[in-house]
Amino acid sequence: MSDRYETDVLVVGSGPAGALIANLLVRRGVNVLLAEKGSDIERNFRGETIAARSVLTLRELGFGPKLASHGFVELEGISFWEKGKNIMSMDYRRFPIDALPIDIPQPAMIGAFNDSSAAYPNFKLLMGYQFTSLIEEGDAIKGARLEGPDGQILEVRSRLVIAADGRFSLVRKASGLKVKITPMERDFVWFKFPRPSGWAHESQLVVKKDRHLVILPTFPDLLRIGYNLPKKGFGDARKQGIAAFRDSISDLDPRLKDLVNQHIQSWNDTSFLEIFTAEVDQWSRDGLLLIGDASHTATPILGQGVNLALQDTIYFAPVIEEALKNSTGPLPSTALEPTANVRRAHKAMVTKFQRLQEANLAQSSALGTMMRRARMRLLNLNPAKYRLMDKVMNAPHNMPMEALHGRVA
Repeated sequence: MSDRYETDVLVVGSGPAGALIANLLVRRGVNVLLAEKGSDIERNFRGETIAARSVLTLRELGFGPKLASHGFVELEGISFWEKGKNIMSMDYRRFPIDALPIDIPQPAMIGAFNDSSAAYPNFKLLMGYQFTSLIEEGDAIKGARLEGPDGQILEVRSRLVIAADGRFSLVRKASGLKVKITPMERDFVWFKFPRPSGWAHESQLVVKKDRHLVILPTFPDLLRIGYNLPKKGFGDARKQGIAAFRDSISDLDPRLKDLVNQHIQSWNDTSFLEIFTAEVDQWSRDGLLLIGDASHTATPILGQGVNLALQDTIYFAPVIEEALKNSTGPLPSTALEPTANVRRAHKAMVTKFQRLQEANLAQSSALGTMMRRARMRLLNLNPAKYRLMDKVMNAPHNMPMEALHGRVA
């Protein structure tokens, strides 16, 4: 490949948002170069839960058969446990949407998107290409420079650069767009082990004072578990040793004791996740757009990060196509920000709910935990809980359906 390339759109990052926006655009005849820094799309402990709204969208886009051929786990509900008692539960099958959340490894979903895109002559995928800098002329972005596997620099000229490079986005940092980073009070350690026979296909939240476990059935027959630690507490946990870590998990949920002792032998059997939210007041410049975690990093609560990212692509794809037809040169920010405003409003609603739940889970005093139990029991008895959770988990219902035209190639 030469050291210069021209395309309509350069997408940086082949995560769920980057791979899907590339696919939606190539279906519309847009020339797209998708650049991924990794040499493959393997990724672990990365947003494996896909919300029901996104499952429905992926079906409508024609990806249902490909995902089904790989296989996934359907999640039928969520429950809240304290002192061995089920305080609150919710049956996802009662939501007014013809889909359930699923758990599927990210490589399977991303692979389905990229395989579909590869059938179009106007698509190109570069693996092992790291973003290094933006190409700026005046106030506009006219492409980016990428460093290839052998250290060669590729200059990509494009009318739009889409930053889909995740929560620590290098493109966002280079763009000069202001971001507000809000650390949460806790971080997470994730781990997996075999799922016991008969384990319910539901998300479980197990709480003891200000400590909690998130337990998720994971494809094909595993449990994926997140354990909260105080902010910057991972170093202290490592100093105390893996045996103390195992004991802490078993203390929270005795059902897991034998599994933890058998399968968590070292810190290599775990994965650390720093928890924070990132909010960007402006998602675009002329020739540049941020989507997914690059523009709105969320917390793991209710697994909304991937859901928000996939919805971004549905909203922006027809807008980008239209703007490319109706303008010349770098895509103007004025064509992108109205849609960004819609997406920001939805994300703000999700973030508000997540922060309330984060504060709820951080209660450690006797009074605080008693009040938490009372709130969860009241919620459990309230029929309106389904309307509230449907709004958070399955919105928006006003998704632009014209974005869904076309089928998988």
